[in-house]
Amino acid sequence: MDLFIIHFMQSKSFHLTGIEELPKEEIESLLDLAESYHQKLNAKEGWSSDLLKGKVLFYLFFENSTRTRISFEMAAKRLGASVINWNTDTSSMQKEETFLDTIQTLGAMKPDGVVIRHSEYNAPYFVSTQMDCPVINAGDSYHEHPTQALLDALTIRQAKGKIEGLTITICGDIAHSRVANSNMYLLSKLGANIRVIAPQDLMPQKFPVSKVETFTSLKDGLPGSDIVMTLRLQKERMQKSLIPDTGEYFKQFGMTMERLDLAGKEAMIMHPGPINRGVEIADDAADHPKRSLIKQQVANGIPMRMAVLDRALSKG
Repeated sequence: MDLFIIHFMQSKSFHLTGIEELPKEEIESLLDLAESYHQKLNAKEGWSSDLLKGKVLFYLFFENSTRTRISFEMAAKRLGASVINWNTDTSSMQKEETFLDTIQTLGAMKPDGVVIRHSEYNAPYFVSTQMDCPVINAGDSYHEHPTQALLDALTIRQAKGKIEGLTITICGDIAHSRVANSNMYLLSKLGANIRVIAPQDLMPQKFPVSKVETFTSLKDGLPGSDIVMTLRLQKERMQKSLIPDTGEYFKQFGMTMERLDLAGKEAMIMHPGPINRGVEIADDAADHPKRSLIKQQVANGIPMRMAVLDRALSKG
């Protein structure tokens, strides 16, 4: 049995270190809970709860982040929790303290939960073995980004009314994308048909799930897609520059409204951000008032992460 599964079963805490180990029923429950928070937030401006009042969360972001960190912070505060944002640049790691010692030191302070983003593969799982509290993965290396996949699923369900049976096409740097991995795990569990489109150098040798259709051109891969999810080039995770000419990349793989129409007139565009305009997506696609779901994805980060924090902390 997988080491994570063993830890997940034996632990008293709910850890969300990846989508891979989450059962379909748990995913659907989280989406339903997030939808209820979405409705409450939309019904009343400034809505909040004291569900997690008195809880203290440590946010450990070893990588830069705007959307994920701020929406996690908003989610915690909407539920009444307090957040301590830890900063690696001002921490004892600058005095050559090890990662293990840092985590054990923070664990000794008895936080009620930890949200962590790290460049090392499986770092959140490692932290979950060292701390006696829920640990939530906010992105690790090219491994997983579970809450991004969950909010993407919430957004798709709101826009299309379902996920099962949809054809969802992921375009761009698949090989280095944790968002692609988590989405492939989640969408396949919920019954979607998954396609990927990428240049050969950005196509992974192995996919996290079976039954993934692969294409190396937009013309071949887009027709019949219900959702097109575009990804940026993950240059920080490339060992060398695999795409030296971003202008040429845009000519072949950049998403425009003309190209989105190849998928169909009802197809919608998504992007987890940050957006690199003129590289993987054009202004007309990113900003389309009816067919772009990008701003809705950002907004859904708050209710989705509220649901995850609720599930992780309110039963502890």
